[in-house]
Amino acid sequence: MAAQLTGSGSRRRRPAFTQPQAAEPTRHPAVAVAMALPCAVLLAMLFGGWEQMASQAQTVAEMIGH
Repeated sequence: MAAQLTGSGSRRRRPAFTQPQAAEPTRHPAVAVAMALPCAVLLAMLFGGWEQMASQAQTVAEMIGH
């Protein structure tokens, strides 16, 4: 796709997704964890990942010697 020039200048316009955004407040990492953790736990329980995680944790503990 060719860049379109407007006016007499040779300055290209950047796509919208690269434009500087307005001052949006950033989300605190704890909020992101609170949003993602319930989904992760649900998926782990649905697909049997909970037992796998417990099994691997036990194996690591045995390797360490506890």
